[in-house]
Amino acid sequence: MLFGLPDFAAPGVAAAFVLTALRVGGLLLVAPAWSAKSVPMKLRTAVLVVFAVLLLPSALQTADRATLVITPATFLAETAIGFALGLAAALVIAGAEFAGELATNTIGLSGAAIFDPVNNTQGAILGSFMQLFALTLLLVAGGHVLMLKAVAMSFVALPLGAPVALDQGFLALVKAASSIFATGLQFAAPVIAAILLANTALAILGRAAPQLQIISIAFPLQIGIGLLTFASSLGLIANGLGTWTAAYGRTVDTFARAVQVAPEPAGRR
Repeated sequence: MLFGLPDFAAPGVAAAFVLTALRVGGLLLVAPAWSAKSVPMKLRTAVLVVFAVLLLPSALQTADRATLVITPATFLAETAIGFALGLAAALVIAGAEFAGELATNTIGLSGAAIFDPVNNTQGAILGSFMQLFALTLLLVAGGHVLMLKAVAMSFVALPLGAPVALDQGFLALVKAASSIFATGLQFAAPVIAAILLANTALAILGRAAPQLQIISIAFPLQIGIGLLTFASSLGLIANGLGTWTAAYGRTVDTFARAVQVAPEPAGRR
């Protein structure tokens, strides 16, 4: 070994390195921050190789080197496992972004688009803000490191080359993705409630005093109340996003339990 790294000429080590790189590559495909389009492809490739080398010793501790082979099945399985680990974190960002889009449409700013520097696209103004806000909190909390730790720990539950039930695992992920809508609705609830109350009050006032021409002030008043409520609720949103690690852990654990294949009894082999 050199600097604690295994001998790549040893049997099974080269295959283990490739499979580890595939698992890391699946993570980098979709994980927040790592998958940003603003990250150059050359840099992403270099990061992939470095992470694969650093995680290789952890992968070899649980892998059966004698049976490690690179096949279409193992290629797909390792990439899918890494993809699921990254997707579990992306669900948190997606929930926050959905909340911003809900708030944008409720306030009446759906026609105002802003450039999204993460995905290089145009998006809802508050949706893009919430995406960057959640991503900032994730990075401050060390989420990028936590995802790499999840990859290292996944080698214990899901060793390299082990048979996996990807259909069951991704079915569990699809069910977990419903949290996007629940989280988004919870974060946007203060804005939705404030706009609903404001519109109800304006409607009553308009019926009581038609000469006031409420319609002329309803739209700017709705925007003002919505933005003020949204700004006031950022502290609560930040507090809610602060517990994202627990949700991430539950999603990863659900996927790992669903994707594991029970070993056959010794008498049936």
